[in-house]
Amino acid sequence: MRAAGDFLKKNAVLCAAILAAAATSVAVPPDAAYLGYFDFKTLSCLFCVLAVVCALKDVRFFYWLAHRVVQICKNLRLCATALVYITFVGSMLIANDMALLTFLPLGCLVLTETGSERYMAPLFVLQNIAANLGGMLTPFGNPQNLYLYTRFSIPTGEFLSIMAPSFLLSLALFTVCCFLFFPAETVRVPPEEIRIPAARTALYLALFALSVVMVFRVIPYWIGLLVIPAALLLLDRRALAAVDYPLLLTFVFFFIFAGNMARIAPVRAWIAGLLSWNTLAVSTLSCQFISNVPSAILLSQFTDNYPALLIGVNIGGTGTLIASLASLITFREYTRHNPGKTGRYLVFFSALSFAFLGVLYLFNALTAPL
Repeated sequence: MRAAGDFLKKNAVLCAAILAAAATSVAVPPDAAYLGYFDFKTLSCLFCVLAVVCALKDVRFFYWLAHRVVQICKNLRLCATALVYITFVGSMLIANDMALLTFLPLGCLVLTETGSERYMAPLFVLQNIAANLGGMLTPFGNPQNLYLYTRFSIPTGEFLSIMAPSFLLSLALFTVCCFLFFPAETVRVPPEEIRIPAARTALYLALFALSVVMVFRVIPYWIGLLVIPAALLLLDRRALAAVDYPLLLTFVFFFIFAGNMARIAPVRAWIAGLLSWNTLAVSTLSCQFISNVPSAILLSQFTDNYPALLIGVNIGGTGTLIASLASLITFREYTRHNPGKTGRYLVFFSALSFAFLGVLYLFNALTAPL
């Protein structure tokens, strides 16, 4: 029973996806059309990116890189800013959940070793928002980006132009917050000798480059699907085992759910009507209740307005604790280090996360297509 409970806690969205797919399968019984629901390119690209990131994490490459950057900083404000920036940029390359799993422990180490634990809540919240928003700029930065980029065959230049304004505004907001929440008191980050295997790391970076060009459609996705798993079978089988398979299965079952919903005429008419009214508002609001990845998969069945949908499911990752799965990772890490202090964290998280959401939504409502 405990194992089942732990599985449900860690994979709540997957379980919800399974239930949603099963429920809609009653209205739309399985048939040959189900095969058309699945976006195999998205699943293949996501698997390859996740696998290579796991391999780079195994050799501690990202931790080594972040630690070197933080050691250069001379005061708490600069250290906190560097950690937030690293998480922000890191999520572009290794996805938001992996960025948090990699850089939150470094933030905790810096605060603990410098006697600045009282700043853990603001640092963790800013790192969390940075992870959710940083991935918006690249097609592989967030899972919903990869899906929408593939589904609508969005040109890379157009994708960047759609997301760049929100990305730059977010960067400015993070800078302001770091200067407001952290003092410029002198700190010294303790030295730590981190050795990484140079040759193996170079090979993994080459595989990561291969996964990136696969995402950007420079090469057919099946080439990466053949080369990357084969290479990791020889170099690091643990990386293949560590891939977030529940996330991949979540996509599979939400594909079924979304495909079935699109075949139920009253539902199709209702959702399409809402999106025709205001795609940006509906997609942003949807994330607050069913998270950003499910929102992207579901709503993409009912609209071709991918610029507004893309913006909505990215900025919609801020707000509630369930707007993005990555937020639950941060909450779990904070409570593990600060038992009994969850109330303060949730208040600070809600205030800052909704503030970011409000500013970004108003900005896009005034400047971007609805």
